[in-house]
Amino acid sequence: MLTLQPTIADLYKDFPVTRTASGLSYINLTDEFVQWLSFANAGMLNRGNLLCFDYALRNLPSSNPIIEIGSFCGLSTNLLTYYMRKHGVTAPLFTCDRWEFEGAADTIGDPEISHAAYRSFVRDSFLRNVQMFSGQMLPHTIEMFADDFFTAWSMNRPVTDVFNRNVTLGGPISFCYIDGNHTYDFARRDFENADRFLEPGGFILFDDSADGSPWEVCRVIEEIKRRSDYRLIVKNPNYLFQKVTSAASL
Repeated sequence: MLTLQPTIADLYKDFPVTRTASGLSYINLTDEFVQWLSFANAGMLNRGNLLCFDYALRNLPSSNPIIEIGSFCGLSTNLLTYYMRKHGVTAPLFTCDRWEFEGAADTIGDPEISHAAYRSFVRDSFLRNVQMFSGQMLPHTIEMFADDFFTAWSMNRPVTDVFNRNVTLGGPISFCYIDGNHTYDFARRDFENADRFLEPGGFILFDDSADGSPWEVCRVIEEIKRRSDYRLIVKNPNYLFQKVTSAASL
């Protein structure tokens, strides 16, 4: 079942609703660009996230940085920059990924293809895809696990991104898209780390958090729903929250 505030429902009332075989429903903003991008750019993304990207990016509280945790082949990165361009968002986009995959063995089921080769292929695919579709708004992608990235962010550390550009991390953020390790411990730490820097009015979107999802990130969602410093903006079917006040003022 869709959950939208009345003003959001009115904003997106002209877009179709997609219903999945598992019973999930979501408003689908797929347009011509999204269709063509999805043909060429590998990735796993529920199209309901498009509305969440669109709403958060058109309502950012400031021009403070946007962060994406987990990038894979760059599909969500390219969609974020697409909606940033649509809404004139000039905030810098930072993404992080180590391209190390949970449960990976020495091979990927074919003895001729090693995990190391697969990792290299996916990383190279990210670089190529992002340079093609986000070349005019190239993100700062940092090759780190999320915990290490946020540690570096907290220390205002100078780093070099995957495009060999130097940049200094740190400061408040306006939007965080969490799509890393979906186990409880990791998802909880991603939220806590993002919350430390998310400014009041900023947004957090959790991938694979729809009701009925098998991922443990759903436990984190239930905890956030009980907090007074966050409000649910939309469930479409993944959860988008807005920070309404800083924890220090509770």
